[in-house]
Amino acid sequence: MIGYSQLARAAEEIGIAIEIHWHPFELNPQMAEEGENLREHLAAKYGTSPEDSVKARARLTEMGAALGFTFDYADDMRMVNTFRAHRLIDWATEQGRGHEMNLALFEAFFTRREDLNDPEMLVAVAAGLGFDRDAARAAIEDEARAELVRRKQGFWTAQGISGVPAMVIERQHLVTGAQGEETYARILQHLVEARAA
Repeated sequence: MIGYSQLARAAEEIGIAIEIHWHPFELNPQMAEEGENLREHLAAKYGTSPEDSVKARARLTEMGAALGFTFDYADDMRMVNTFRAHRLIDWATEQGRGHEMNLALFEAFFTRREDLNDPEMLVAVAAGLGFDRDAARAAIEDEARAELVRRKQGFWTAQGISGVPAMVIERQHLVTGAQGEETYARILQHLVEARAA
């Protein structure tokens, strides 16, 4: 969320229109259905100490606030399997509303601490955006869509994407990590000037 928000703000500030397309990618594709405690997950995956975890969450919360987004972390917060959410996003994308769905799910997880693996919660988020509940539920349960999303994820993994954010600009320039508004502004300005030349 941080990287996207920085990019969007940079584009707005320098007056460059951008079109965002989100692609499915899971940081933890093997995450169990019941998920894991966030702090314990980070400690096991990255060796993060409890103190470092608190500092990192505070830093993200501060950065989010500066960008107009609320992170509401808690010690009992859980990392969950997000594959159902990716199916819902894929379905919304087919209707031209994938960006909107992504932002709604970011808010559901990071701001309201809702379970992105809970089908009823996902359906509720979709309904809140005006989607039909039954159609959203069918998309989440659709095994053909599941296979499609797995293929899309596989494509990006095969391209060497191993973390987020990873932004592919104009289908050829890869920018990884949250780079900050100034850096994104320079990148966008450079690409616009290069295209004009």
